[in-house]
Amino acid sequence: MYDTIIKGGRWFDGAASPSAVRHLGIRDGRIAVVSIEPLDETGCRHIIDAAGKWVLPGMIDIHTHYDVEVLQTPSLAESVRHGVTTVLLGSCSLSTVHVEASDAGDLFGRVEAIPRRHVIEAVAETKTWTTAHEFVDALEALPLGPNLAAFIGHSDIRAAQMGLERSTSKDIRPTAAELDAMVAKLDEALDAGFIGMSSQQLLFDKLDGEVCRSRTLPSTYATTRERRRLNAILRRRGRALQGGPDVARPQSLVAMAASSVGIFRKPLKVSLLSAADIKAIPAVAHIFPWIARVLNALGGDFRWQHLPVPFEVYSDGIDLPVFEEFGSGAAALHLADQLEARRELLRDEGYRRRFRKDYDKKFGPRVWHRDFFDAEIVECPDQTVLGKTFGEVGVDRGGLHPVDAFLDLVVEHGNKVRWRTTISNHRPEVLDRFAADPGVQLGFSDAGAHLRNMAFYNFGLRFLRRVHDAERAGRPILSLERAVHRITGELADWYGIDAGHLRTGDRADLVVIDPERLDETTDAYAEAPIAQFDNLSRMVNRNDATVTAVLIGGEYVFGNGESAPVLGTRRTGRFLRAGVTGS
Repeated sequence: MYDTIIKGGRWFDGAASPSAVRHLGIRDGRIAVVSIEPLDETGCRHIIDAAGKWVLPGMIDIHTHYDVEVLQTPSLAESVRHGVTTVLLGSCSLSTVHVEASDAGDLFGRVEAIPRRHVIEAVAETKTWTTAHEFVDALEALPLGPNLAAFIGHSDIRAAQMGLERSTSKDIRPTAAELDAMVAKLDEALDAGFIGMSSQQLLFDKLDGEVCRSRTLPSTYATTRERRRLNAILRRRGRALQGGPDVARPQSLVAMAASSVGIFRKPLKVSLLSAADIKAIPAVAHIFPWIARVLNALGGDFRWQHLPVPFEVYSDGIDLPVFEEFGSGAAALHLADQLEARRELLRDEGYRRRFRKDYDKKFGPRVWHRDFFDAEIVECPDQTVLGKTFGEVGVDRGGLHPVDAFLDLVVEHGNKVRWRTTISNHRPEVLDRFAADPGVQLGFSDAGAHLRNMAFYNFGLRFLRRVHDAERAGRPILSLERAVHRITGELADWYGIDAGHLRTGDRADLVVIDPERLDETTDAYAEAPIAQFDNLSRMVNRNDATVTAVLIGGEYVFGNGESAPVLGTRRTGRFLRAGVTGS
């Protein structure tokens, strides 16, 4: 007898083996059988007819910032509804393991665009832990929807050990005792099953709050000696470093990437942010695969992280993290909580001259293309500007500089002027190359962060749609089996977690997809309020007819746009410990 039977779907095992029509029997949360013949349905309480559909392992999101949301809303339904059954916490050097509530608010608030007050409230209300082991226990006491795995954040352990003020001061180095304590915190997290450590060197990620406002993250102040000691622990224990190099300093990229090389020593698993087809510097798309090939040929174990869909972002006024990458933009974001002072700044002609100078500088490393002719206004009290770019508004207003057109509208309407642009991943042929490149990992959704700026919760569905469309058009990018493997088993195997496969004996984390509904609905955005964040409206994805069933640990949790009663009320997911299988 089986608890659940999934009948007659096209089954993918997550290991890139040939797919085939099969019948899956699930018992006690695991795949009991994968059968060519129909199964005996006697006594089976849940039967899913998957004829004409795909049955694949639940997808893995390797880059999220759910560290805050999971504490209050552990269902993480925005990811689960799109077939994601495993998410990784602790990206970009940020985690909630060691820092207290106020420091967590300063770390997450501005960098990840999660309202600082709500970060503080979430951590203050739920934090019962002081160690990584206790943190894992606290997570597993929650009614988790998906499975979780985690990095320990370098900024988290640095700020907790040195204090936020000292850990973000240029002239202060950790004492020998403090460095030993950071090493001990990392070791303890790895003992608790963390998959590795995340560290950030990107200098346009800025702190929130008042104490250290607008300083960069604590990990950016780490010395070479500090990074080497922490990396040595990861290397010895076979765990991963997730890194974010500073795009303005190529030497930081080289140092982080080269740390993977294993000549005369064990290689270090390194996953760097991020391989992207950046509009501002299109030639760089050719460099990412080359770097990975060279490093791995030298004995490294190196991967780039990559979002396999166009990186389209929205902004309310000037509240978009890309403005942090140049001085005038960062000056405006520094005043995020002082709206009248910000308005006065944006009116100031001296400030505008600095902004125009920053805008007109088109050379050098950067993320944003700085082209207001490529920035469409989608909401504004002034209906005459809707559907236009800021550049076009400037032309309409007598040849006004695009910067002045933008700032005029922001001064007048503040956050009520909403606009969008695509920063990277805009060329399909480059996306196709990255999709098939073994030096590239697919993920980087940033789920749980930048709540008003973007929504990539369904990145896996959009990726499968592109692969499926290419196959049907007779110009395949890679096989469907390989595509499924790329967002499931390949990631699980590299990070050493028990997920991503759908074979006899594997945990029954899976998604049933209707391939006929892998259509234009996957490109659409919607909005949904977050009750715990005073009903802040977040950008989400809604293509509910595409996903007909999601099971986690053998439990049906979502399908056809409806969550099952169990989701978020009883634990279906678990904390995945690195190197532990079959638990």
